[in-house]
Amino acid sequence: RREQARLKASVVEEDTEEWQKEPSFSGLQRVGGVDLSYVKGDESRACASLVVLSYPALEVLYQDCRMVAVSAPYVAGFLAFREVPVLVEAVQRLQQEEPQLQPQVLLVDGNGLLHPRGFGTACHLGVLTDLPCIGVAKNLLHVDGLVRDELHREQVRSLQSSGEAFPLTGASGKVLGMVS
Repeated sequence: RREQARLKASVVEEDTEEWQKEPSFSGLQRVGGVDLSYVKGDESRACASLVVLSYPALEVLYQDCRMVAVSAPYVAGFLAFREVPVLVEAVQRLQQEEPQLQPQVLLVDGNGLLHPRGFGTACHLGVLTDLPCIGVAKNLLHVDGLVRDELHREQVRSLQSSGEAFPLTGASGKVLGMVS
């Protein structure tokens, strides 16, 4: 917990890049994505993937997928300590091999601010790589008063078109993410 809190102090929650301030993302040219997929039946082996696409054409510019050993145990709320080291290695390989292809933003399979302590895998990776990271999670974590109740389900049903979204605002008033 202490290390997580120390790293959390370095999270940047504001838009710092010019392309982030434009609704059209003008200036955004490279988007990366990372994921760690475990071998079925073997939680100690996984495929670590980093893919970089051009934006807006979405053409593959770089891909790095390799089998890795995962030695840290799974501990709820601390998944980043298990997964981020191999993802950092993938980013470092890209920086060494093809630095001109470094993504301007990374989409991370996992949570970011929407986390019991406000520091999920996306935040952890962003702090260690100094890259803007966005957590892309499949499930809603029930933190800061967020619940998957009838109001939430109705908001999801009201999304009609690609690109529509609504904010996940916690009881604290802080926007923890978006649903799209």
